[in-house]
Amino acid sequence: MTPRSAAFFDLDKTIIARSSTLAFSRPFYAGGLINRRTVLRSAYAQFVYLLGGADHDQMERMRQYLSAMCTGWDVETIRAIVADTLHHIVEPMIYDEAVSLIEQHHAAGRDVVIVSTSGAEVVEPIGAMLGADKVIATRMVVADGKYTGEISEYAYGPRKASAITELAAAEGYDLQASYGYSDSITDEPLLAAVGHPFAVNPDKALRKLATERDWPVLDFSKPVELADRTRFHEVRKPAVAASLLGAAVAVAGVLLYAARRRARPAGS
Repeated sequence: MTPRSAAFFDLDKTIIARSSTLAFSRPFYAGGLINRRTVLRSAYAQFVYLLGGADHDQMERMRQYLSAMCTGWDVETIRAIVADTLHHIVEPMIYDEAVSLIEQHHAAGRDVVIVSTSGAEVVEPIGAMLGADKVIATRMVVADGKYTGEISEYAYGPRKASAITELAAAEGYDLQASYGYSDSITDEPLLAAVGHPFAVNPDKALRKLATERDWPVLDFSKPVELADRTRFHEVRKPAVAASLLGAAVAVAGVLLYAARRRARPAGS
């Protein structure tokens, strides 16, 4: 019996082209959760993140900053804002190459698991939109419907590796037959835990490590809206079918013509 396997995907800069958490700064501002200064600070953090990724110290500062910022926020308000703006904010920055990989893994019978340091309130709706089977994400402590600022589960660095190991034990996944995708050196433990690791749009340190360990490097560069992608494939299928039918008719015509030529009497 072939063991079950899974494909584990980091989210930011692996499936989507930006930081999923920072991408919602403007909707949070519109919802009255943060001020303009915080929006600008988030935009700057996004810019720095896109330029070179984030090392351990930067991720730790970001964790402390986001934890302090969301203290006292109403959980249902966050979920409502994310639900209302998800397609507008996230869809335009999803990599077409990542969606194709997700489809290929599902076609091969593998579960797809998103493993992200971003909050579950953001990651879970994105996972549902992409058809992921499971999500591992950071979870905040909630009391009386509001965030306390404490973190109950921080899905970062080595914790990602232990989380997928625990999930593999529960679901019966063979990690050596499984796949992992990430852009960041901080996800080295996750990539090292699977038999088929891939560096996607890697930061400088991960690219160097991938070269040393002979890990494949994938460069994704085609953000595409899911709706447009779906329409493209729906249009492309009948077009491809028509092309194949036309080619078949043409080939049949050539063969028929050749047969008639062979059947003609000499000199006719």
